[in-house]
Amino acid sequence: MYGEFKLEMPQQLDEALALIAEDPAEVLSGGTNLMIELRARKLRPEQVVSLDALSELRGIEVDGNRITLGARTTISDILRCDDMAEFGPSLLDAANLFAGQMVRNMGTVGGNIACSSPAADLVPPLMSLDAEITLVSSKGTRKVALCDYYLSYKKDVRAPSEMITSVSWKKLAKNSSNSFYKLARRIGDAITVTGVAVTLTMDGDRCTTARIALGAVAPTVFRATNAEKILEGQILTDDLITTAAQQAKAQSSPISDVRASAEYRLHTVGKLTHRLLTQARDKLV
Repeated sequence: MYGEFKLEMPQQLDEALALIAEDPAEVLSGGTNLMIELRARKLRPEQVVSLDALSELRGIEVDGNRITLGARTTISDILRCDDMAEFGPSLLDAANLFAGQMVRNMGTVGGNIACSSPAADLVPPLMSLDAEITLVSSKGTRKVALCDYYLSYKKDVRAPSEMITSVSWKKLAKNSSNSFYKLARRIGDAITVTGVAVTLTMDGDRCTTARIALGAVAPTVFRATNAEKILEGQILTDDLITTAAQQAKAQSSPISDVRASAEYRLHTVGKLTHRLLTQARDKLV
């Protein structure tokens, strides 16, 4: 069923970092993606390093104006956080639709980011919140903006000797709206067809900050920066929102697969971006 590999279960973070620095390894967090790929023989690692014993990588912390999620924080942990509706509404939206209960109990924030899937549900919300990830190796620590993390399909900036240990973002500014919409073939336990996360911050009727993150419509999750620029500093008229939504559509490059055609994804990314931007504006103005 599974190929042979050496399973390591370090008890300390330093031990885990030393193991992946010495030999190539797959890092096992929740395993909801990795175990499927191992079973299908898409991955044939010689070594798997489990993080199961590293309790320091799990939890939600608030330090002043910043929220930090440990890499081993599960989707169920997010759902149990009473303040997540304030800290990251879009992340809560995504968690509520994330797979089934057993997967929510095991699936982790770090794993969802690290799998580099364009359909990863937690990534558009986190990207719309201007999240950054912390990468740690035995040689040191660095922080990377999540919007700069992905290079191409299944490719990212993380070195083989590095591990994601946390993801963090600032609390939403006053007069902000943050939301996520997942379009799938059924309400729950389904892979995303089109995912859109939006953050708007307004000063009166003028937009000061816009973030639009799109999932499953390109080789990676990405920010529709051209659309954001159209909105920032402007009064959000219906026509301007329509133009921004069309620009988000223009920046997308989806594929056709068993879930949807490329044409359908292009259509829905424009419609959903328009819907979420309009709802955010109407909520804030």
